[in-house]
Amino acid sequence: MKLLTHAGLPAACLLLSSVLLGPVFAASSLPNFADLVEINAPAIVEITTVRQVSARSRFPGGDLDDLLRRFNPDDEQDLEDIPEMRERGAVGSGFITSDNGYVITNHHVVNGADQIEVHLNDRRVFQAEVVGMDEPSDLALLKIEASGLPHVEFGDSDKLRVGDWVLAIGSPFGLEFSAAAGIVSAKGRSVPGPSASSYNYMSFIQTDVAINQGNSGGPLFNLAGEVVGINSQILSSTGGSNGISFSIPSNVAMNVVNQLRETGQVKRGLLGVRIKEVDFALAETFGMDRPRGAFVDEVQPRSPAAAAGIENDDIVIEFNNHAIETSGDLPFFVGQYRPDTTADLLVFRSGGIETLQVTLGSSPTNETIVPVANVIEDRRNPLGFRVSELSNEAKQVSGLNGVRISELSAGPGRQAGLAEGDVIVSLNRQEISSTDQFATVTNQLPDSGFVPIRIVRGGQATTLALELNR
Repeated sequence: MKLLTHAGLPAACLLLSSVLLGPVFAASSLPNFADLVEINAPAIVEITTVRQVSARSRFPGGDLDDLLRRFNPDDEQDLEDIPEMRERGAVGSGFITSDNGYVITNHHVVNGADQIEVHLNDRRVFQAEVVGMDEPSDLALLKIEASGLPHVEFGDSDKLRVGDWVLAIGSPFGLEFSAAAGIVSAKGRSVPGPSASSYNYMSFIQTDVAINQGNSGGPLFNLAGEVVGINSQILSSTGGSNGISFSIPSNVAMNVVNQLRETGQVKRGLLGVRIKEVDFALAETFGMDRPRGAFVDEVQPRSPAAAAGIENDDIVIEFNNHAIETSGDLPFFVGQYRPDTTADLLVFRSGGIETLQVTLGSSPTNETIVPVANVIEDRRNPLGFRVSELSNEAKQVSGLNGVRISELSAGPGRQAGLAEGDVIVSLNRQEISSTDQFATVTNQLPDSGFVPIRIVRGGQATTLALELNR
């Protein structure tokens, strides 16, 4: 084995010094995240969603109808009553930003959801209302009806440096309130979005933190315990962490969230140019000292850029005091300002620098995304489930008197943990022996609060709590 030497020192001396000093140096330089997690974990939430999706039959050509009739020859149920929709659940993360219940998460976590629940660290669960969503930044603002909540503070993402330690807390694969640490790997990353409008105005923070499915929407902390990013995407060939994850900078998030809170939507400025990267050849061609800026390939007619005097072949090197190093920087910084904002530009033209002033227009992405309406439960079915009679044979075999849950939809029953096939033997401490009796007791329930429901499942009896909110 060959040992390398440094500065003329024998290898044995170097080996000895590394043994003596290495662990001491490592122990003194590595951070301990325990206090950070303990202080901020109460403000982290798990978000669960339910979506109604089409129920696809695995039996083509009507075979399913025949199969159901063979298995249930005496069943008088009309097969048209079989629901054509089914529910699909998903899990994400988020965090509380105010003591009165504002919660931030990703747009893709709650987009299209029919029902959104926010699970707090203290095990309380709240139904959430969507205040506003913004696909280009992949952010959504929710509201829960609560007060006196723990919340986090935002930090300045512009102060992050490559190599800084960061920590994420979230619910990877549904493992709620899990912490993972790493470093900032890069800044200003652009990644493809799920649609044409996605991420055109984004400049991600790249980290090597172990971010997985379920972490989406959770916070990224600096060592001061401030949120400097919102975890959004991972680059993976397997669906799990490969050590490459992307977070939305906090400075971008604050701008978006403030607008969502004010108006429920986000407005972005428009310059009106088609741009491309300045490579080495273009820099040489136009006499620049180094490749930088955004090359203007085309100025759109009657655009704010045209009115400001920007010309084809200009190279934008600064926008409102923000240096433009790559072409992606320009739409990112323009998007941080609202329409009708007046901004200064520096452009490289004919070997010199010119200063122009532009009044921004309105971006095509400035469309109102209508928040998903809260699910309105059927008033005739306030518990979110329907029941059927137990057959005489079932009563004889099991020795039970009660009713069976035949259909379960969104509502208090599902939230309490009920399942289709459960046998209800009492509701609100009143014994249930028939569907008529169940209907009578249901009609006498209070409009709000918790009531007990006792069920038998798999031969085991248990009592659950139904939360009513009619």
